[in-house]
Amino acid sequence: MLEDVQAAIPLGFLLSFIIGPVFFVLLETSAIKGFRAAICFNLGVIVADVLFITIAYFSSYQLLENLSNQPGLYVFGGVILLVYGITTFIKKQPTETLKLKVTKGDYLSLLGKGFLLNFINIGVLVFWLGVIIVVGPSLDNDPYRIKIFFATMLGAYFITDLFKILLAKQLRRKLTQKRIYFVKKGLGVLLIICGLVLITKGFLPKDKLSLEKGIELIKEKE
Repeated sequence: MLEDVQAAIPLGFLLSFIIGPVFFVLLETSAIKGFRAAICFNLGVIVADVLFITIAYFSSYQLLENLSNQPGLYVFGGVILLVYGITTFIKKQPTETLKLKVTKGDYLSLLGKGFLLNFINIGVLVFWLGVIIVVGPSLDNDPYRIKIFFATMLGAYFITDLFKILLAKQLRRKLTQKRIYFVKKGLGVLLIICGLVLITKGFLPKDKLSLEKGIELIKEKE
């Protein structure tokens, strides 16, 4: 079991630095709204990950192979990200003094935001399926060992994110209203790019999105 934990920790650390919309929104949330707000957002992301891992574990390989090759799912998620990014980008700079105080309702909203932002990306589900297929045999497909492995991996991911959140929070003192406005503009551009990438995946030929080929590449790198 100790070996399983040792193998999961580096993967959780690397997972925390996968560049995507969640990565940038987490840093933006910490820098602008503070530590607790970023924690709530991150918990929402992890809940989505747990749901994806559960689906990947209990669903058949063929079902997820078909799911990963449904262009409409990529396009749907990409359109949501694109609209959210455009909305963030075109939002005008407020004329009144910016309030950084977060209410209890905001925390719930951030939890839901983290969940949805992660959940709409079908690529995350495909990623977790690939991890299960590659790691499962090395864990003898033992449900208990698999639970320990993924719990450790997500724990390492969460702890690494705590350090990212704390570092981003240090920027809060230097954030003026004008700087926050430009940060949001930049975030909007990044979300638009991520949305376009997902939409592009949806229009690629199915053989380009083959889960089987992706898993074979993962195994070849081992």
